[in-house]
Amino acid sequence: MDDPYAPAREALAGEGLGGADDADPAVLAARLDDTDPLSEFADRYRVPDDLLYMDGNSLGPASDAALASLDRVVDEWRDRLISGWTDADPPWFDVGERLGDALAPLVGAEPAEVVVGNSITVNIHTLIGTFLDELLAGNGPEREGAAAADGTWAPGCDPAVLVNELDFPSDHYAIRAQLRQRGIDPDEKLRVVPSRDGRTIDPRDIEAALEAHDDVGIVFMPTALYRSGQLFDVERIATAAHEAGAYAGFDAAHSAGAVPHEFGDAGVDFGVWCTYKYLNAGPGSIGALFVAERHHGLDPALAGWWGHEKATQFEMNMTFTAANAAGAWQIGTPPLLSAAPLEGSVELLREAGIDRLREKSLALTDFLIALVDERLPAVSVGTPREHAARGGHVALEHPDGERLSAALTDRGVVVDFRPPNVVRVCPAAPYTSFADVLEVVDEIEAILDSDAYEAYATGEGGVT
Repeated sequence: MDDPYAPAREALAGEGLGGADDADPAVLAARLDDTDPLSEFADRYRVPDDLLYMDGNSLGPASDAALASLDRVVDEWRDRLISGWTDADPPWFDVGERLGDALAPLVGAEPAEVVVGNSITVNIHTLIGTFLDELLAGNGPEREGAAAADGTWAPGCDPAVLVNELDFPSDHYAIRAQLRQRGIDPDEKLRVVPSRDGRTIDPRDIEAALEAHDDVGIVFMPTALYRSGQLFDVERIATAAHEAGAYAGFDAAHSAGAVPHEFGDAGVDFGVWCTYKYLNAGPGSIGALFVAERHHGLDPALAGWWGHEKATQFEMNMTFTAANAAGAWQIGTPPLLSAAPLEGSVELLREAGIDRLREKSLALTDFLIALVDERLPAVSVGTPREHAARGGHVALEHPDGERLSAALTDRGVVVDFRPPNVVRVCPAAPYTSFADVLEVVDEIEAILDSDAYEAYATGEGGVT
């Protein structure tokens, strides 16, 4: 079958929309929607008819499948009470491992390397803490092919953690806390890679930081930046970390479910992500984590009874025996009502196929960028244009981005604003059409041409 998304790619890579086969954007959008093999999935998501929903990078919408799996667990709670832990179909007891198995293919991991549990920030705490403890005990990473990754760490050397200045702030909060709890000054040992342009991080600067500092024990980077949507080269960063004798960890919150990853092949040591963005499992839904098999058997920094080996968990021994899998990093009893929608939502994504979702996502953002280039001269695209460096959303930059975002919201276009000037637009592949993207640009153009955004205030805060 011919590539159904080629016209969108050609519109961006060629001479803009005027260079495409169909110069009229409406004709091109209709053509792309008519040949889109994933178009039928939109009917399985619950987006109100009066909204153009472009904020799935913050909170994905409900799907019929997610609501069905939630309803099933509510019914089991009502009808089975405590016996649901063993007699529900499937039993609640192994929910973390079972959903971890379902998520593992999306990040290129073995089933035992992924588990669902806790929240993303709690998972950062426990995993950063775990690997800091390993370093303080003299144990570094072991990675074949990387001479420095020989499993040892210099005794008496307090490890540093390498991050970047464009990270989501919560990651830094958690890492600083874990350093402080070990008597390590985060002002000295949280090493921050600067951005050259305020939008992106050059991987050469990560490598340069590793060359300049021999005390980096953990490199912790996002797979995609939350503001600009820059997609990182995970394998390159993991390789650089190991060659410097450091562990490689990643925050995949802004790519999991939209971008296929290969954590196993890339040599990633550990990773975390949430499930309420591209995984569409609902507000505050349960977190997920990855720990490479070679690290199974370590003592979690934040131990709890749900990370105990399953066979003896209910013997209630006072000595913690960690599960020999990623499940060891679960802490407390899993919140079933926060986990249940993930069962349905992830099966819907697996049915669509993560590679096909990625192809459509790139085509949607290609089309969006081409439209912006053609019709919105006052707007800059702050997201890398190369497919390999672009996640699932596009950062549109405008001096009055906050007021533009508010004006769009009033017109039924749901986007979000990130200081200082970014309107994030996310045409998520499962439920967004090319016609939707065109309508969003129509609305932006109308607002800017009429100066309608000037009627809005700034600095009012709130959730976006």
